[in-house]
Amino acid sequence: MELNENARIDTSQVDDRRGSGGGGGGMGIPIPTGGGRGGIVGIVIAVLVALLGGGFGLNAMTGDDSGAGQGDNTALEQKCSAQDALKQLDCRNNLYVNSIQAYWTTAMPAVFGEPYQPSKTVFFSQGVSTGCGQADSGVGPFYCPADDLVYIDLTFYRTLADQLDAAGEFAQPYVLAHEYGHHVQDLLGTEAQMRRQQQRDPGNANALSVKLELQADCYAGAWAKNATGTADERGQKIFKSITEQDIQQAIDTAEKIGDDAIQQRSGRPVNPDEFTHGTSAQRRQWFTKGYTTGDPKSCDTFGSSR
Repeated sequence: MELNENARIDTSQVDDRRGSGGGGGGMGIPIPTGGGRGGIVGIVIAVLVALLGGGFGLNAMTGDDSGAGQGDNTALEQKCSAQDALKQLDCRNNLYVNSIQAYWTTAMPAVFGEPYQPSKTVFFSQGVSTGCGQADSGVGPFYCPADDLVYIDLTFYRTLADQLDAAGEFAQPYVLAHEYGHHVQDLLGTEAQMRRQQQRDPGNANALSVKLELQADCYAGAWAKNATGTADERGQKIFKSITEQDIQQAIDTAEKIGDDAIQQRSGRPVNPDEFTHGTSAQRRQWFTKGYTTGDPKSCDTFGSSR
């Protein structure tokens, strides 16, 4: 993967709340005790369970966004306008966000006939106030439908590399593209429809959650296929190249966060009845389908029997 050093990093698509206190205060969003998450202990396992979960488990929280604040992007703007900006983790991730949103700005109306509404990514450290309640770093990256924002503590990537051996650089844009896949689902009404189905058919709640997660993986694959065509507002391409090795890094990450892999890592027997995100094979399958076709319409996990 090679980013274009001439692409402008649009920091307005990020809300930098690092060092702002965040309101975390040790009162984080709890990992629910039911479904596929019950009985998993330890911060690493908690992160693995929450990873790429889209924050949809947070809907059970208060939905009170009264504590949500606004960050200060001054330092980020200065850093990301410097000559060596692409050497900085936060600037690179900011540019990944720019690419993902540039893709959906075109793809959503073209594919689904609906306009794309941009969403900011919140960079936070330790804790943050969200429209879905208080969160800390232990929940991993997530999307909150209540405030339409993506949240990430960038130190999470260290956990991803150290605990899962998912150290490849392309794991990072995959994580972000998955979360923006949840934003697209929110805009299209897919998430709300799925929640209604869960209420009508609670026995299939986990299976429906799996379909939602696999679709977000597929959407991430569609972005990856088209990422080299994305550009900044001046027309400068954001990526110079994305290699098959990069794509394999995303696939490897998807496999390592499958429900079966997480259960095995936690020392528990593999129990399909507790799956909420999909198996390693399913996550690989659906990311690959999105990447192979490059078409979000191919991501109909709800109409698929697998």
